[in-house]
Amino acid sequence: MPSESPALLDANVLVYAFHQDSDHHQASRTLLDRAQVGQLALCVTPQVLAEFYAVVTDSRRVSAPREPEEAVQAIRDMIAMPGVTLLSMPAEIVIRWVDLLAKHPVKRGRIFDYQLVASMLANDITKLYTFNKGDFERFTEIQVMVP
Repeated sequence: MPSESPALLDANVLVYAFHQDSDHHQASRTLLDRAQVGQLALCVTPQVLAEFYAVVTDSRRVSAPREPEEAVQAIRDMIAMPGVTLLSMPAEIVIRWVDLLAKHPVKRGRIFDYQLVASMLANDITKLYTFNKGDFERFTEIQVMVP
């Protein structure tokens, strides 16, 4: 059983773990391998899984897009890992999300990072693994870590 508090995985970590040609593949794969054997407590949200699916099946986003069936199986495999928890989406996420927007105004697509942080906070998760550290540094409520 992991002794550390759980950390959320950003979608980019999952994408890199799935694509061996990525420079970040090994670091991402190591996190998932540790979760597979129960050495590390990791979390994902429905949003993260949807983003993962959208990227890995899109030829404009990855060099070797996967078929929908492969992406679905990858998601099933991830959420079946002993060290991975699928977080719930409590109704309070919207309230937390709006509060974050009031504290740190943003426009356009950056809104999705706010929704992710709101999901974390609503589930008492304060650690995030991502390769987009700069996107989350404004949030003093969480600890951002690069794998």
